[in-house]
Amino acid sequence: MYDVICVGSSTVDVFAHTKFSELIKIIGPKGETDLLAYPTGSKILIDELNFTTGGGGTNTAVSLTRLGHKVAYLGKLGKDENADFIINSLKKEKINLIVSRKEGYSGYSMILDTLEHDRTILAFKGLNDKLLFNEIPLNKLKTKWFYFSSMMEQSFKTLEKLSDYAKKKNIRVAFNISSYLAEKGQDYLKNILKNTEILILNKEEAELLVGSSGIKNMLRKLAGLGPNIVVITNGKKGVFAFDNKYIYSAKANNIKVIETTGAGDAFASSFLSGIIKKNNIEFAIKLGMTNAESVITYHGAKNNLLTYKEALKIMKKRTIKVKKENLISSE
Repeated sequence: MYDVICVGSSTVDVFAHTKFSELIKIIGPKGETDLLAYPTGSKILIDELNFTTGGGGTNTAVSLTRLGHKVAYLGKLGKDENADFIINSLKKEKINLIVSRKEGYSGYSMILDTLEHDRTILAFKGLNDKLLFNEIPLNKLKTKWFYFSSMMEQSFKTLEKLSDYAKKKNIRVAFNISSYLAEKGQDYLKNILKNTEILILNKEEAELLVGSSGIKNMLRKLAGLGPNIVVITNGKKGVFAFDNKYIYSAKANNIKVIETTGAGDAFASSFLSGIIKKNNIEFAIKLGMTNAESVITYHGAKNNLLTYKEALKIMKKRTIKVKKENLISSE
């Protein structure tokens, strides 16, 4: 019996670091946007290349494993060298594999660093979008939780069927969506959301789903779509959660950011870990923020994911205050 089966994408991530990039700010109808710019017609030297694995499915699997849970990864890979690299990396983390391997290309991403250490990702989804429900050995899905990261096309249809399967088998679902899915709207996601226990998304994704009406209203509207717990992350402004009675909020610590890839996966998986371990939202928020803050101080989505012991040690030194208020009294 697994604690969690993580369903989602897997990639080989290549981090390219160069000094020859510029940030350009433009103002349009939707507000201010930062663009990463490189000079055309020139050869740009790369200072450093780092190869690692990424993708919402493998990032969260590694995070949960290091936090002490028994975990499997469920996804689709090619029969290429990138797949071998991904599989070997997961095996080193002692993660079990429920993987479909077919002819085709595995996922691949190029991450371009910026002067402000944010990132632009060039993503090739490959077979990540092609997972079919009939390729999944249902007899291996013995778990207490599914963690769904964002999947598209055929793989999204498979997530829908897995959420129905979870409902029948009393398996709880944590769902961390992306802007790709949020842009498709409530109706597109309703079949999964009605079977979701925990929904985790960022503020921009929440606005795409329920409109921009303030954090508290968005939490309530999202909860109305089915989830029992809704969590909205808002970058440097912190985290907000709602359990249909109380609103929880916590401000982010002032951490020196090196690179932000994987921070969302680190928070979401660690929040789920906190719920599994203590069934306590305040603790889950603290654990999630602690692991996310660790990840953003290094390059790579997995390089500084914490063990449970390491996280607890940091939490004792670096206090994260969580405010809890009744929804009615807070209005």
